[in-house]
Amino acid sequence: MQGTGHTDLKNIDAAGNGITIVGSGSWATAMTMVLTANGHHVTWFIDRPEIFRHVRRYGRNPFYLPAIEFDLTMISPSDSIRSAVKDSGVIIMVTPAAYLKAALEGLDADDMAGKTVCSGIKGIIPGDNCVTGEYLIRRYHIPDESIVIITGPSHAEEVSTERLTYLTFASLNNERAGSVASLFSNRWIRTLLSGDFIGTEYAAVMKNIYAIAAGITAGLGYGDNFVAVLLANAAGEMSRFVNAVSPSGRDITESPYLGDLLVTGYSPFSRNRALGFMIGKGYTVKNALLEMNQVAEGYSASYCIHEVNDKLRVDIPIAEAVYRILYTDANPAQEIKSMSKKLR
Repeated sequence: MQGTGHTDLKNIDAAGNGITIVGSGSWATAMTMVLTANGHHVTWFIDRPEIFRHVRRYGRNPFYLPAIEFDLTMISPSDSIRSAVKDSGVIIMVTPAAYLKAALEGLDADDMAGKTVCSGIKGIIPGDNCVTGEYLIRRYHIPDESIVIITGPSHAEEVSTERLTYLTFASLNNERAGSVASLFSNRWIRTLLSGDFIGTEYAAVMKNIYAIAAGITAGLGYGDNFVAVLLANAAGEMSRFVNAVSPSGRDITESPYLGDLLVTGYSPFSRNRALGFMIGKGYTVKNALLEMNQVAEGYSASYCIHEVNDKLRVDIPIAEAVYRILYTDANPAQEIKSMSKKLR
């Protein structure tokens, strides 16, 4: 992994230098804020009509990071996905994984041809049981070297308040990753490059499951000492699982792996930790989900990873405990107590 400076965007592709953001949540809003602050005009596909109308009229997202006020000359809100991607050379997907298919409905492989397609999604596609990069390759026949994965550790809330953040841009094409990274690089966004575009995505999926586990233990009354051991063991699980999916010489202690796991497991901004905390406090899974204002990607990811692991048979006891709590009505206190005996 290495740092990057600015790269000439004309080397990205021949489809134009426009940038399109697909999504209307916190991370989509924060990304749009960073790009426009860096002087880039953004076409913003917003799939929720009430948000689309408000952004177009007032320059604010009324539900996510509403303190951000956009210069309306720097954004072009759109409610048509085909129009939004037509003239852009860089497409950045930032919807919850479960909603990606609906967001892209109406597009075909020709609409994606020749473009750099990026994903800031930290989830797994339900039903397909694959990460976004894999789905884009299968569904839209996008060459794998045209895909760039954008990962953290990063919470939209801190990015939007200009707190120093490191983003990793992962791609099989190092020049393409550097070109996308240059769009984001500024005084509070440091950029790193990686060739591990499958591994970083699966690590981002797994860390959400472990954040739910950390939240459950906190809700049950376990302290920081135990959570530290839990997350240390979770890092080992993550390494085993990701290496089984995509064998590589990756260093799990680097920021897109361990760093993302830690911030999601400890941060008050973590929606996955918040979901787990409510469950630990006695909420049913259904009621905890209803209380959430945003999607906790770890919920769907837990089921999908369990199904994937039916074939891989990787030893991931923490992730399996979370699955049983979320999907088999297993008692959280009993599951955590049993799982704790396997930690080292």
